Amino acid sequence: MNPRDGGRVIAVYGGSFNPPHVGHGLVASWVLWTGQADEVWLLPSHSHPFRKRSAPFDRRVAMCEALAALLGPAVSVSTIEAELPAPHYTFDVLTELSARHPAQRFRLVAGADVVDDLPKWHRWRDLAERYDPLIVGRQGYPTPPGTLDMPGVSSTAIRAALAAGDSVDHLVPASVLALANGLYESS
Repeated sequence: MNPRDGGRVIAVYGGSFNPPHVGHGLVASWVLWTGQADEVWLLPSHSHPFRKRSAPFDRRVAMCEALAALLGPAVSVSTIEAELPAPHYTFDVLTELSARHPAQRFRLVAGADVVDDLPKWHRWRDLAERYDPLIVGRQGYPTPPGTLDMPGVSSTAIRAALAAGDSVDHLVPASVLALANGLYESS
């Protein structure tokens, strides 16, 4: 890749990853396959600004690491949110990553399912201007130009299926599912 600002392009793909699933893997792979970035860093949220409840951070990090291992060396996991004071706004996290890695250029990866919420994000205009968002399509939402629709796989539906004792083998890689053991089953 020959980025316009020099350095490697890092696509930062944040989310609750509660749990990470094949849809997340497809997005990260598509970003790399299409030359949108040189690397993808999965960024599990430490504390969600909209107060979403999630499995423990360390367990979600481990599941993201298992997913990254399946996708190859260009995909890794960043735990920077655990080091920063809450709340963890995307703009602040990307600004800190840029300060720590000044030779890199960072891009935000977001799914079409959050497009309507983007104007509510902290410093969205600055975020969009500085971090060249890459909006990836998702089934059930309008397809952004220059992308394609990824399967509409949902962590919420996966958690519900696990709680009901249903199989999600077709939605969650085996190595990730092994780490999710006991997190989502109903008590």
